[in-house]
Amino acid sequence: MVSYINCTAELKTLTDICCTSTNAVQVIESIPKDRPIIFAPDKNLGAYLIKKTGRDMVLWNGACMVHEIFSQERIVKLRQRHPNAKFIAHPECETHILDMADYIGSTTGLLKFTISDASQEYIVATEAGILHQMQKASPHKTFIPAPPENNCACNECPHMKRNTLEKLYLCMKYELPEIVLADWVIRDGRASIDRMMEISEKAGLISG
Repeated sequence: MVSYINCTAELKTLTDICCTSTNAVQVIESIPKDRPIIFAPDKNLGAYLIKKTGRDMVLWNGACMVHEIFSQERIVKLRQRHPNAKFIAHPECETHILDMADYIGSTTGLLKFTISDASQEYIVATEAGILHQMQKASPHKTFIPAPPENNCACNECPHMKRNTLEKLYLCMKYELPEIVLADWVIRDGRASIDRMMEISEKAGLISG
């Protein structure tokens, strides 16, 4: 079983290897071809990995709420208004959105692409918070958030936005709130993360 890193600690105890969107391909390719794979909890990332690696996997029927709301019709219209813009997307997006993309990559991959790519304009299909980092790294370029199905700010994750500078300050000052995990959760959950780190290091994604 392979689980996306954004899963609970207890789910990690059932997992053989964790993965991120950056190392997911390398993790899947590290598994012997004759060994069946269950992939959790993001079915869209799983579908992308099936297409990318050619491996047949059983997908857990879960998804990121942000990456499921992008409107194909509105993106097409937006591209018509910005014909020189490249459309880039995170692999947690649905397949019909990824099929339109000029580039597919993890959050870090998308950021690096916009820095190194020669284009000057991008339509970005992922959580809108990354646009600030993109603009900061490439102030001379234009970044446009991909539109959701309706006119709400649905491409901003409400759960991520719970984190604020004030909360971070208080957390660091008082070292609270404390999260306490059972010893067996720490022991069994860590194994899947350690395995991921080993694969990432062998693939050259991290230094030893």
